[in-house]
Amino acid sequence: MLASVPAILFADPDRVDEAVSEEPPKQQRGFALFSASRRSQVASMGGKAAHARGRAHKFTPDEARVAGKKGGHSVSRDRHHMSEIGRRGGQSRHHSEESGPVSGPPELGSVEPVECR
Repeated sequence: MLASVPAILFADPDRVDEAVSEEPPKQQRGFALFSASRRSQVASMGGKAAHARGRAHKFTPDEARVAGKKGGHSVSRDRHHMSEIGRRGGQSRHHSEESGPVSGPPELGSVEPVECR
């Protein structure tokens, strides 16, 4: 196939894809050939091997707590994002009070989107 491609296409790297794009789609290889359960099994074995060799890390509850706080502090620095979250929560609560007793969190589609400025 490449023998029939004009040499000018190879002079411009951006146009090489044009010549190659005519090929049929690639077949699956490697882990893509495995079933979902087999991929899960292989991943599990890899995790166990990493822990056995001491190359994996398992968070303690204290480490997980500190990591969660870091993430929360990072997100809360974005004032616009936090105000939007609060606005949606208030709207959700307002809508649920109108419809009767609160039975749980609202459906994703029940809160109208808020325009960002």
